[in-house]
Amino acid sequence: MSPTTAKTPDVSRRSERSRQAILRASMELVGEVGYPKLTIEAIAARAGVGKQTIYRWWPSKAAVLLDACTDAATGDGHDSGLPDTGDVEADLKTVLRATADEFSDPAFEAPYRALAVAAAADAELAEQFLVRLREPGLQAYTRRLRAGQEAGQIDPDLDLGLAVEILLGPFQQRWLNRSGPLTHEFADSLVELAMRAFTPRP
Repeated sequence: MSPTTAKTPDVSRRSERSRQAILRASMELVGEVGYPKLTIEAIAARAGVGKQTIYRWWPSKAAVLLDACTDAATGDGHDSGLPDTGDVEADLKTVLRATADEFSDPAFEAPYRALAVAAAADAELAEQFLVRLREPGLQAYTRRLRAGQEAGQIDPDLDLGLAVEILLGPFQQRWLNRSGPLTHEFADSLVELAMRAFTPRP
């Protein structure tokens, strides 16, 4: 094939491969060495790119991790909605059990915890963490509870935003403080206790 007929390299495809390698490397490394020891240099070495490539796309290691976690949360096969089988209590248990499994998985737990801790000292990161990682999940719970209201299973006067906080607050606190295991039994107990407050009064 002559130079004039050779295919032009697809720069966008090469850039996307590099981006994915960087995101993968950040998730792997934070689990291996922890957030304080995570560096842009180490991410670049693991991903097989120059550190200037990373700085061209991200201003900090926290920004890299935020994109990595966002990609993991919204990747192929991810469903941002809660199931609706017609039984709101059963559906909440199903999702909170799955969340307990996810938050107990070191591959997910390490980068997510690193971001949560970093966000506590960085207002801008905290806002992005909330908007990109927490809000979509909170909204999914809110939509499911609203459907429960429409089905007559949830008190029609219930403040849905507050209800989601009541349900998820103890779960998040236990995870953040490492005050106990995130078991299916714990998830079920949270849902059962919350539903006593959520169901319509006689």
